[in-house]
Amino acid sequence: QAALEITARYCGSELEQFGRCVAASPASWQSDCHSLRLSISRCAAAHPIVQQIRRDCAEPFAAFEQCLRDNEAAVSNCSAHVSAFLLCADRV
Repeated sequence: QAALEITARYCGSELEQFGRCVAASPASWQSDCHSLRLSISRCAAAHPIVQQIRRDCAEPFAAFEQCLRDNEAAVSNCSAHVSAFLLCADRV
């Protein structure tokens, strides 16, 4: 939650653009929205707390990203992965 709040605070525009892209391309968002996802990463990387969360929670985040790749057309299947990542982030 902390990572998402900080990312939203400092990178809200990037998150909003990415969200609109994903919503507009449910079947092909992985490729269609790749550059927007990178812009979120670049923005978030500038903030130390986000860097710490990414470092400390790399494993659950990687599992979440893998789930998204495996379920491109049904990202709702990844809710357990999101929960695991958020639980980790809350502890940072």
